[in-house]
Amino acid sequence: MRALFTGPASAGHLFPMIPTAQALRAAGHEVLFASSQPLDRLRESGFPIVEIGDGRDIREVFAEATNGEVRYVAPELTPEQILDRAAYAFAAVSRPTVDDLLETADGWGADLLVHDSFQAAAPLVAAKLKIPSVIQNFGVTSGLHMVRRLADHFTEAYETYGVAGPAEATALDIIPASLGGDEGSVRMRYVPYNGGGTIPAELFRRGTRPRIVVTLGTVLTEMDGVNAIVRLTEAAASVDADFLLAVGDADLGPLGTLPDNVRPLPWVPLAELLTASDALIHHGGSGTMLTALQAGLPQLVLPQGADHFTNADALTATGAALRSTAEGVDAELLTRLVTDRTLADAATRLRAENDALPTPAETVPALEALAAR
Repeated sequence: MRALFTGPASAGHLFPMIPTAQALRAAGHEVLFASSQPLDRLRESGFPIVEIGDGRDIREVFAEATNGEVRYVAPELTPEQILDRAAYAFAAVSRPTVDDLLETADGWGADLLVHDSFQAAAPLVAAKLKIPSVIQNFGVTSGLHMVRRLADHFTEAYETYGVAGPAEATALDIIPASLGGDEGSVRMRYVPYNGGGTIPAELFRRGTRPRIVVTLGTVLTEMDGVNAIVRLTEAAASVDADFLLAVGDADLGPLGTLPDNVRPLPWVPLAELLTASDALIHHGGSGTMLTALQAGLPQLVLPQGADHFTNADALTATGAALRSTAEGVDAELLTRLVTDRTLADAATRLRAENDALPTPAETVPALEALAAR
């Protein structure tokens, strides 16, 4: 079987697909990725890649589509408004990829098209070439609904290529049912893929007091810096815990002089960083949230934009997380994060739910059956 994977050139959209692709390749199937610029993060995965699109990256297209108003933090918008704005922008990102994706899928002879729900060209290509397709969901947001949202902004492309609408597809969820997902989806265990990176050996050993990791994902720091954790850093000084700032090469200037118990780190794969940690504080990105879920850690979510608010709603409903605004973080909240037994117990239950799902390797037969059908 030949499985073609495609999604927007963003870690949050591509990384969840890597374990699926690895499982298919390990089972003897051929795997190819098709994505637009930038390709650096995808190259690290070790898969062959076909570049699609016109050479522009997501931010360039976003800027053109929104008349230069590219914002990530949008507290004034509802989750529905955020999704609608995202659908419009990602449809614009997808338009230049249609021809290249059609040529790749047809020329390579793809038997299965696995795509992110924000890649609007993929459902068109699957329908045009009559290729079985799978929507690889990356979090709580419904992939089936998102495909339809993007298609509403892609009507001109469907008319151009003589396609009535998006192909019927099967959703692949990588979350426990308690968090939501698409009805009737194939469910698979979330297995973290966070890219490569060097890990200080001492971080694999437990410290003498609780260890709390703080991260803002891969996009927020580029768009808004570390503004979301200014208050947190100040409050950390009076908490009996060690804080690890996993914010890559972001400018830490807005944080001022760091307290002695706050340590900045270079880019470190999050899953490995969490193995000897006690809690995670983050913005609410799907990959970040699910990596902590897989590790069984309580979480504090400081939603900023994108799908953060939807994720925070779903996660806090399970009892495994706290939620706050960036300005509302204080020492009491940070202390509760590592001392509240109910949080830890709920996080353990969520981890058990995830562990009970089929692994990517165990999901391969279901994908094979979809391709055969």
